[in-house]
Amino acid sequence: MRASIAAESAKIPSVSIVCEGFAGQASATARGLGYDGLPLAVTIGHVDAQSVEEMTTHFVNTTVDDIITGLTSSELVDAADNTEPAALEIVTSGTIDAINAFFLDRGWSDGNAIIPPTVSRVERFLDGSGHDPWKVVGVAPSSGRDFTIWSIAVNAVMAGCRPEHLPILIAMTEILADPAYGAEHSGNTTGADALVIVDGQNTTSLGFNVGPGAQREGTHANTSVGRWLRLYLRNVCGFTAEEHDKATFGNPARPVLAEDWATLRAIGASVAWPSIAEQLGLHRGDDAVTMARMNSGVLIGSVFGSTPEEIVPYLGNGLARTASWDLTHVHGLGTDQFQPLLVISPLIARTFASAGWGLSHVQEALFQHARIPAILFERFIGEWSNLTAGRKRLAELAADGILPPVFAESHDPERLVPVVTRPERLLIAVAGDPNRANAYAFSNDGPHGWWTAKRIDHTPASDLVCKI
Repeated sequence: MRASIAAESAKIPSVSIVCEGFAGQASATARGLGYDGLPLAVTIGHVDAQSVEEMTTHFVNTTVDDIITGLTSSELVDAADNTEPAALEIVTSGTIDAINAFFLDRGWSDGNAIIPPTVSRVERFLDGSGHDPWKVVGVAPSSGRDFTIWSIAVNAVMAGCRPEHLPILIAMTEILADPAYGAEHSGNTTGADALVIVDGQNTTSLGFNVGPGAQREGTHANTSVGRWLRLYLRNVCGFTAEEHDKATFGNPARPVLAEDWATLRAIGASVAWPSIAEQLGLHRGDDAVTMARMNSGVLIGSVFGSTPEEIVPYLGNGLARTASWDLTHVHGLGTDQFQPLLVISPLIARTFASAGWGLSHVQEALFQHARIPAILFERFIGEWSNLTAGRKRLAELAADGILPPVFAESHDPERLVPVVTRPERLLIAVAGDPNRANAYAFSNDGPHGWWTAKRIDHTPASDLVCKI
């Protein structure tokens, strides 16, 4: 798509060849990037489920005609649907049951009951914030719709968020608008979904649960803010099955994960232990929100041991168990892009700190233990994937300077190699029951939703202040 857009911007005709199941997504992405009606040539069926002969027949009989038509047409065709309602338009009225049925029928809800976003409710939500409702925070790369304060508030009302959550929602919207995060990939076929992490000294006062049952539905702030993201992706970014969401298996909406700031501050008095946002470059003391897209997770239950040396091998095994297809991101989809997350309970974090282990010490130890056989790693990035041209062995990739030397310490196919390229690629968060020794490992989706952190600004905006 990006190659076609580059060509079209240079006034060179182009056609993007896409699989049959992704034609709608491709059209929506082109619209979001400013090229509505970009010519597409569709290939019939799934490329990995056909013989060469079948694929060739489909290509000649169908795709070639699409290519010729696309290259010979004089201009882009306006394929946009301009029937969607305006921001202040009253789309329906009636009982709350009727309104919910109306929203559900049009795909504007997540399947659960919503609070009707009446103009008065949205205005009350924004009252006192100082924000201009029509200020544009960014543009959805997947749909071309503006990210406005008003649209943020509309979906916040629907999700049941409170006005004090608005600064967090704005920071999350800034992440969606950031090209580094790549929101346009949110509907890819593996079904990875965003994990939202908040941390900072105001986390608890804003109502977020950092303790027992972290990430379970039931705490209002964690649940409603997590739900807001799913609604905003659906209603503004266009992530529905009809448009952008091509997930084979989707994850349920995730409540927000809130870091235990009190524990981080306590162990930080004796060892260096930055929060997730600090690990990603923000300053200590900032309230921050971080997002990345996760494919799957593994519970690492009942972590046994009273010393770091006893605990680390078990945690490393859990991290290794999360790494499978995700390893294609290490090389197949770009070098050094697999960055899993390990969430440890405060009890485990305090055990490390009591032994004088800071975050970097723990990361280095896990780097030594979160390993799998080289032959298995090579199958994930080669034999079992069509994303790595040439399918080179790890030793060859290391010789080319693409992977570090640790991947080529011998030619034994059973040698153990790390699941990440360097220790700091293992992110570690602290949350959960402070009296339990459990952990959870998430595998991230690499460039399809890269780790991105933004500062949360709680100060009232001055958008509506008269300037003399």
